[in-house]
Amino acid sequence: MSCFATPLNWRLFRGAPVLNVLLGILLAIPALPIFAQAQDALPPLTLQQAVSRTLERHPALAVFEYRHQSLDGRAQTANLRPALNLDAELENFAGTDGTENTEFTVGLSSVIELGGKRDARGQVIVSERRLLNIDREIQALDLLGEVTRRYVQVLSTTEQVALAGDAVHLAEDAVASVRARISAGAAPGVEQLRAEAALSRAQLQHRQLQKQLQAERVALAAMWGETRADFSVPTGQLYRLQAVDDFSTYFARAQQNPLLMRYASEARVQDAQLRLARTAARADLGWGLGVRQSNETDSTSLVAGVSLPLFSGRRAQGEIARNRAALEGIALREESARLQLHTQLYRAYSDRAQAVHAVQRLRADIIPTLARAMSETEALYRAGRYSYQEWVAAREELLDARSALIQSATRALLAEAEMEQLTAEPLAPHNTLQASEK
Repeated sequence: MSCFATPLNWRLFRGAPVLNVLLGILLAIPALPIFAQAQDALPPLTLQQAVSRTLERHPALAVFEYRHQSLDGRAQTANLRPALNLDAELENFAGTDGTENTEFTVGLSSVIELGGKRDARGQVIVSERRLLNIDREIQALDLLGEVTRRYVQVLSTTEQVALAGDAVHLAEDAVASVRARISAGAAPGVEQLRAEAALSRAQLQHRQLQKQLQAERVALAAMWGETRADFSVPTGQLYRLQAVDDFSTYFARAQQNPLLMRYASEARVQDAQLRLARTAARADLGWGLGVRQSNETDSTSLVAGVSLPLFSGRRAQGEIARNRAALEGIALREESARLQLHTQLYRAYSDRAQAVHAVQRLRADIIPTLARAMSETEALYRAGRYSYQEWVAAREELLDARSALIQSATRALLAEAEMEQLTAEPLAPHNTLQASEK
């Protein structure tokens, strides 16, 4: 089974949900002979391997470990009880009577938190931890989408390199045929110059695409922190297309996308913040207890006191209003994100449908017809019945159609990758669409 048919399962850290994401295409159809390619000497890299390396090594995911550690520290602080203070007070120690009336008091003081402040602080940390897990899922999906796009681009350029190599071979054959006709006196010498120029252009395009392929491999390797790209990709993967359901199915799945689920987690955080702000309306009760030593009476006595701030409810109203407004605004932002998600998903769904239709028509009808036309035109040119220009035009039409096939297949794969990223699920893990079907 190819890399595109293997489910990609990983567990996001700290107990976050498992995302079983299958990105790519199922069960390849046999490639037409005209697409045969030489195997790259470099070891092949599957999409699953690229994704696994990225999720293991990309620093954008590693940073979440430190964010969790930061929350651990905040949770430890939030769980602390109010501090216990040691108080000391010295009175009447420098008056006109000297030290005879000196009083010395030592005691302990603190506050009693009322209104559930400690529990409210803990709930804020718990909700922020859930939000952090959702953020990690979103980051993982973003990385997975990016590594898939880069992998697809490597697949696409690999096919373009193969096509450019075929163009070079066709140009070399044309030069040999033109020389034979010139030697036989059946063609003017200028045709050889044109054929040689066409061969040079084909060779230049081939070299440029080889350099582009190497650059795209390096860009892919950078996703897991490497600067060298000592790998190839399995050939023939570009034309493996998945069967899909209707759009409503995918939009229903997209409702569970972490991008939308994040708003629910954000709402829980803001709700916890609102509850914490409301606890401030309940004033904390301060208390103190100590021992007083009086030189004037040569006696020792206990002292105690309490304090209660006034108008705490009024002072807390501003923070309560701020948190309430923030909570109500989340629903509006969620609705806006849902509409945007619908637009993105529908665009990807539509683009994929158009690209798949183009792939099917090109492979089933257009390319085979143009291949026969080029073969017959070449035979007629060799027989002296067609001009060199007509032969070149037939060859270019075939090469253009094959290039269009590569571009259409690339569009289809990129659209599928975007759909899977938006739905956080494989498109259809058990269905296969043959690209030659109508």
